[in-house]
Amino acid sequence: MANVFSNIGEWVTDRAPGLMPVYRKHMTEYYAPKNFNIWYYFGSLALLVLVNQIVTGIFLTMNYDPSASGAFDSVQYIMRDVEWGWLIRYMHTTGASLFFVVIYLHMFRGIIYGSYQKPRELVWLLGMLIFLVLMAEAFMGYVLPWGNMSFWGAKVIVSLFGTIPVIGKDLVEWIMGDFLPADATLNRFFALHVIALPLVLLLLVVLHLAALHEVGSNNPDGVDVKHGPKGNRWDPTKPADGIPFHPYYTVKDLVGVGLFLAIAAFIIFFQPTFGGWFLEHDNSIPANNLVTPAQIKPVWYFTAFYAIVRMIPSALGTAVWGVLGMFGAIVLLFLMPWIDAGKVRSIRYRGTGFKVALTLFVLAFFGLMLIGTDSTAELIPMFFGANVDVTAIENLFGRVMVLIYFGFFVFLWLYTHLGWEKTKPVPERVTTHD
Repeated sequence: MANVFSNIGEWVTDRAPGLMPVYRKHMTEYYAPKNFNIWYYFGSLALLVLVNQIVTGIFLTMNYDPSASGAFDSVQYIMRDVEWGWLIRYMHTTGASLFFVVIYLHMFRGIIYGSYQKPRELVWLLGMLIFLVLMAEAFMGYVLPWGNMSFWGAKVIVSLFGTIPVIGKDLVEWIMGDFLPADATLNRFFALHVIALPLVLLLLVVLHLAALHEVGSNNPDGVDVKHGPKGNRWDPTKPADGIPFHPYYTVKDLVGVGLFLAIAAFIIFFQPTFGGWFLEHDNSIPANNLVTPAQIKPVWYFTAFYAIVRMIPSALGTAVWGVLGMFGAIVLLFLMPWIDAGKVRSIRYRGTGFKVALTLFVLAFFGLMLIGTDSTAELIPMFFGANVDVTAIENLFGRVMVLIYFGFFVFLWLYTHLGWEKTKPVPERVTTHD
């Protein structure tokens, strides 16, 4: 078998001599820092879930009918009559939620280790563009099953564009292709979800990885990998604190992949709806523009941003400030390389103020998620009694969470640009070298 693979490799190299240098540059000759920890699993896991979504999505499209009259029934047909159709759909729906779990953890790792700082600003920007396109992709896919929550979720989210002065109403009708979500909406969302956005997503992923491999990976110490003076044990000309990405980290990533697949399999086979978090119960009812669900809310990975819209008070009868706040919450993440002017990258050596602010930021994000999922309506009476004004307490709590969320970026700018941060000494080399 070794000879067979060797002969195949030689045959391909003779006919496409440019492929092997690309493979070596990004795999066997790409030296990554030695001290990667568990936080560095999530990049490869994101790529794994992306492949899962593309493959399962292809099979789902074979039996899906992108029309208002047939979409819901075609999903039920996939679930009940197509052989293994239920498994493919649950792999796709579970994969969507796990995609955002992995992406959020991947972004959090970038923040705690300063992976957005020079010279990796472009890597961060491309990653944030992936996140933005992924949100659009997930929203389009959320509408396609054409359950009742899909219909009303589409109506509410698309209607947010109606807050834009002058062109808002026309823009909403242009996006939906009708006065209400209907055939035109499903057709264009289907085309975007299946063809346009995946192509953009794949292009951005390639650019993201290419940009990363040009400047090199960051590490938990946030220090640059040193090249000498004697190099490493494999090659004296290579970084002393680095090891080849393949086979060392590709094999290591297989451990994370195995654990991740075990968790995913448990959810798919035993808890595919995840208590209504991954698949809402109202989406098992056909879309009906005359029957409004008891609680109209987006799927869990959008709820923090949706809560910002709800919690920012409307002015002059319009929700424009809430919508601006929602988009601003995402734009500020794009600007992290310029908001944070810290002299060190890793949270290991950053000041106490940064650690406290980041902790509050994470808590505020989870707090906004609770509000966006209407979980606070159930929790508040448990803590304050049944006779309290739930709406007033929820609004107070939510607005505090919004202030903490945006306050993090304001504080970080002041904290780092005005020189308030007192950092710890940073090691000259990564701390886990031989």
